[in-house]
Amino acid sequence: MSSFVWMKFLESAPERYDRGIGMLSGGRIHLVYDRIATLAAAPGKRVLDIGCGTGGVSLSCAARGADVTGIDIDAGMLEVARGKPVPDAGKLHFIQLAAAELEDCFAEQSFDAVVSCLAMSEMSADEQDYTLDIAFTRLVPGGVIVIADECEPEKPLQRLFYRLKRLPVAAVTYLLTQATTRPVGALGGRLRAAGFSNVDEERMLSDSFLIVRGTRAAP
Repeated sequence: MSSFVWMKFLESAPERYDRGIGMLSGGRIHLVYDRIATLAAAPGKRVLDIGCGTGGVSLSCAARGADVTGIDIDAGMLEVARGKPVPDAGKLHFIQLAAAELEDCFAEQSFDAVVSCLAMSEMSADEQDYTLDIAFTRLVPGGVIVIADECEPEKPLQRLFYRLKRLPVAAVTYLLTQATTRPVGALGGRLRAAGFSNVDEERMLSDSFLIVRGTRAAP
């Protein structure tokens, strides 16, 4: 799947983002979007999409009848998202907003579901924890969170090939940005630490993509 350098390259020209992500996923990224929507969206549900990018997950959720608010800090990505047709079944709103601004812009218990795809890997560990903490408070009791991002395969041989493939990308990334590339780890534990219960995980796309789901338990 995606790497830090390649993701940043695609984000520098948002109109090529969807094509690039499609290539990186072997044309299967829509399966991830649909799976997230299946776990989080339903008619009339209020859904917050954090780091919505060009709107892939938001559109999938809206197609299931949800009222979706997608936020992203990148104006260019949002422009592409707004240019896509909105499904008749649901509603869709896009707002230019950073995850760090969630606390100031949305009241507690504003949403029935929070989703995010390929956004956590661009955050530091502290930023991830903050985002999950705020997401918890913005969910109604019984609300769900669904997070999807790149991960390392569990099987040793697959993990070895995965790491070898990423090694040159990591080197280029460091030269360009002085930052390293790494898949997201311990997402399930982070959800539990933020207060979510019934946390479960599943893998997709040759075991290199992780989807984690949790619930804000009712009092």
